[in-house]
Amino acid sequence: MKEICSADSSTFKHVRFVLTDMDETLTYKGRLAAETYLALERLQNAGVKVIPVTAAPAGWCDQMARMWPVDGVIGENGGVFFRRRNDGHGIERFFWHGTEKYPDVAERLTQIGEQIKREIPAAHFADDQPFRMTSIAFAKPSEAHQCSLILNALTQAGATTTVNNLWILGWSGEYDKLSMARRVLRDFYDLDIDAERSAVLYSGDSTNDAPMFSFFEHTVGVSTVSDYLDQIPKPPQWITRGPGGAGFVEIADAVIAAR
Repeated sequence: MKEICSADSSTFKHVRFVLTDMDETLTYKGRLAAETYLALERLQNAGVKVIPVTAAPAGWCDQMARMWPVDGVIGENGGVFFRRRNDGHGIERFFWHGTEKYPDVAERLTQIGEQIKREIPAAHFADDQPFRMTSIAFAKPSEAHQCSLILNALTQAGATTTVNNLWILGWSGEYDKLSMARRVLRDFYDLDIDAERSAVLYSGDSTNDAPMFSFFEHTVGVSTVSDYLDQIPKPPQWITRGPGGAGFVEIADAVIAAR
């Protein structure tokens, strides 16, 4: 990986979309700095569309899509996409499974979650579970053995799984951040990412960003990604000096400088 501050000014000249993880990529230790929020607005003002792609719950993503200077939010690791209505006030939601199938998916996930809680004493729902619509999130235990027990139980119950710096996540369906990003960019922005990989830059910090790091031409890890490199098949191309939101400011500076 090379430091993004060393990138040539023309490196990101074709970037029209910045897709970014949220927790510990836009935030740092759970907080969103004013400089990071301003970086999102600067990108938008420069004509770059910004779409957070996060494992965060639907409730958080709804608020982000309504109030942040972003063009939409992909939440729950690809389960749902939020964007503002044209009137600027309402919100539209698009589920991976479709609106009709959502109630059945949600009911099945509730059953799986309660079953795992009964079977594994160390399994505790994340604090934000009440705000989720398409996924189950368990607080990440400090012991690796307990993490493995929860992951195995989710898999045996038929869930797709991933782990990030905060949660053990499970959901129904063979999708992830990349597959939902492909669908959203195609259906709402008329962008075929398989044909125009250079149009997108992706930034992240941990293992659930691995599909994005492997696919896109322009990928950046904030500095704390170094803690997860042994779990990421293909590391990001670039790395920032700063962690979390400070690193994202470096990314925004590089993209804007190329325009």
